[in-house]
Amino acid sequence: MTKLTDKTERGAGADLISKVSLPGMFALDGSSESMWVDVIHRMDEVYSELLRNETDLERKNAELEEAQTFISSVIASVSDILIACGSDGVIRKVNPAFLSLVGLDEARVIGTRIFDYVIEADRKEAERLMSAGQQGRVLEGDLHFRTAQAREECLAMRCAALFDGRRRRSGAVLTGRPISELRQAYQDLHQAHLELQQAQRRLIEQEKMASLGRLVAGVAHELNNPISFVYANIYTLDRYRKNLVTYLNSVHAGAGDDAIAEQRKRLKIDAILADIAPLLEGTIEGADRVSDIVKNLRRLSFSESGERHTVDLDRVLRNSVQLAIRAKNSRAEVTIDSEPGLFVEAHEGRIHQVVVNLIDNALFAVADRTDGRVHLRAKSTGAMVELLVSDNGPGISDEERSKIFEPFFTTKPVGEGTGLGLWITFTIIQDYDGEISVRNRAGGGAEFQVLLPASPSAV
Repeated sequence: MTKLTDKTERGAGADLISKVSLPGMFALDGSSESMWVDVIHRMDEVYSELLRNETDLERKNAELEEAQTFISSVIASVSDILIACGSDGVIRKVNPAFLSLVGLDEARVIGTRIFDYVIEADRKEAERLMSAGQQGRVLEGDLHFRTAQAREECLAMRCAALFDGRRRRSGAVLTGRPISELRQAYQDLHQAHLELQQAQRRLIEQEKMASLGRLVAGVAHELNNPISFVYANIYTLDRYRKNLVTYLNSVHAGAGDDAIAEQRKRLKIDAILADIAPLLEGTIEGADRVSDIVKNLRRLSFSESGERHTVDLDRVLRNSVQLAIRAKNSRAEVTIDSEPGLFVEAHEGRIHQVVVNLIDNALFAVADRTDGRVHLRAKSTGAMVELLVSDNGPGISDEERSKIFEPFFTTKPVGEGTGLGLWITFTIIQDYDGEISVRNRAGGGAEFQVLLPASPSAV
């Protein structure tokens, strides 16, 4: 029997058929030869198509393997845990993060139920998440898992539906990340925030005490004059009282007219009677002055209890200037240019603290000048009240101006400044929805600008 070759051309096939001799078979005629050629051509086409399909199949298998490798690599690199479960909670697939959490290999985990790894107290929550996920809803919740270190790890879980190849829900997919460390970090951050708030309150209290010290120094000077005046008047009145008692005793004892007249002249009774009224008026005036100072102190209390009230800015300016100058014992010329009827809604003590801090800085800036001048100007700018505090000192450099409202920044020598005055001033003004800025004046010196919302009743 003659061996057939692999030729696929029609001419070659026909030539082959014509040369074939099959023992015991009849000879092929023209029509039979044509049929066999067609059969061979179809076999060649089928074989070629099989080769093409095999090539495509190998390429698609390579692409599928590459996609599976990529997906497996992505799942393995995800730090969050991933669990794919059936509708009965049986685990079908997990990622390395979950295996690391529970300390088991994949072979021991696949086929077990997710509820085996959740603490008993969270089982109902796990069932709720699984049920919602299978129904197509996405739910979130916290679950505590038993870990390889024989402790509990809280994870924030998210559960969604798992679909099969026909887009039918066949279970649930759970993803989660440990939040125990996150919660601990949040608690640490919260504790640090509380400590920072406490430190800030302590710093503010320290600055209040420093402001109170400056205030007390000014008040001491302010109270000294009326108290000394009252004390001197009372001493004089006590001496007059003794003379009057001696004279009245002589009268009541029935002394003669000549003796009474002589004693009246010697004790200066007429001069005493004439001087009593002015002495009493002066004493009352001194007492009133002391009373006014005490009232001002009460109004300038640093206590913030109660609601804000309407504050007369002009009165606060004049009281603050008087106390600041006496506390500093400054020789600088301080002038005030204030419009009447300037009111703000605030605590008077805090506004006083702002003004005293600004005046204190201005007086320090001109302390070395023989012609030191500090000028305060307050005016209305519509819905805001503007306060300008300027001096003719050396001004402020650009570097200092960028840090001037930072805590602990000061240009004063050690022991003369805490570096908190302007920071607290900035904080107070911000609390009242105001603004503060500083600039150098064209004629020399610095100028602080404060803008505060005007009292609604004054707008």
